[in-house]
Amino acid sequence: MSSSNRVVFVIDDDPNVGASVCALANSMGCEARAFTSAEEFLSSIDPSQRGVVVVDLRMPGMNGLELQDELRRRKSLLPVIVLTAHARTQTTVRAMKAGAVTVVDKPYHDDDLWDAIRAAMEQEQAIWERESRLQEIRDRLGTLTPDERRVADLVVQGLPNKAIANALNIAVRTVEKRRHEVLAKMNVKSVAELVRAFHEAGEST
Repeated sequence: MSSSNRVVFVIDDDPNVGASVCALANSMGCEARAFTSAEEFLSSIDPSQRGVVVVDLRMPGMNGLELQDELRRRKSLLPVIVLTAHARTQTTVRAMKAGAVTVVDKPYHDDDLWDAIRAAMEQEQAIWERESRLQEIRDRLGTLTPDERRVADLVVQGLPNKAIANALNIAVRTVEKRRHEVLAKMNVKSVAELVRAFHEAGEST
């Protein structure tokens, strides 16, 4: 497994469990770091750090579900795996609704946790690729002048050049020039690709 610069963050108030999970992650070729509380983890984590979180459900102070909520509040992209010796349907449902990759019972089987970490790493990679793509689109949108953005919005709505010219009270040739600049700045070759980029970025017109 290629982990690049990603880390498996293990949060469990039992140091033996933390060491065991870290050893498993290391055997998968992943760097791992153990924390004995959610608060310790949150105080030391770099917001740009990539990886996955393996957290115990029941801990003194902030529990695993509360950590999930806090990570979501901080808009963290780290996928979460929840470990619990007290599995209940309600707990599992809440954890999954909050975005957990899975809930793994304690005592865990190495194969089950191995599979969960691998799935979380794959999910994390997909999330970062999507976010990188969205940031690229947003950055390109930011290069459009106000006049180019007005033309782009109407192009995405499906208006032909003549209708755009009438709507903005400008010449058709001006629309054509601005449309060309929009496609070039957005690094797309067609209106269909432009529409897709606007849709991906959640841009409404």
